[in-house]
Order: sequence, then C-alpha cells, then structure tokens
Amino acid sequence: MTVIIDNYDSFTYNIVQAVSALGEEVRVYRNDVTTAEAIEAENPGMTRLIISPGPCTPQEAGISKSAVLHFAGKTPVLGVCLGHQAIAEVYGATVARAGRIM
Repeated sequence: MTVIIDNYDSFTYNIVQAVSALGEEVRVYRNDVTTAEAIEAENPGMTRLIISPGPCTPQEAGISKSAVLHFAGKTPVLGVCLGHQAIAEVYGATVARAGRIM
C-alpha cells in the first residue's frame, strides 16, 4: 500500500491515479490533519510514502519533513516537487528561490 501526503496541490490526484493504475492501494492524508506516527499506526501494510507537490515551502508543508524523518530507513519515500524539497532539507540541503528563472 502507498500512502500519499497531500500538500494541497491538485497534481496529487494525478499521482494517485498513476499509482492506482499500477494496482496499488493508495491512501491520501492532508499534510495538516495527521501525524507520521498516526499514518504508520493506521497503515501497517504501508510499503511506500509519496510526498506531493504543493504551493509553499518545506517549512509550510505540514508533516512532510517530520514524515521523512519518521520513515527514514523503514519505508521508501519519494518526493515530488515540494516533497523533494522537503526531503532535501531534512538531509541538509538549503532550498532557496533562484536568482533568475533558467
């Protein structure tokens, strides 16, 4: 089963559809209505975590960063856009606005 943390982005449901099309059960949690511990307790068969895109910065992405820390070494975690930025920050990267768009 795949759990997706939704950072309030409509693209989240494109990810849900793509993962579901592979035959995988998917559960979606908004980033501000649960905890990483609750996700783990409610989903003992969880095999992967996806952290969705969103309109903000990793600091404003609810449980995204704490989920990365909680599941590190236990469950594979994929971040898309904001989710990737959250993973990067957890592991020491600095996420900043570009000086100019390339």
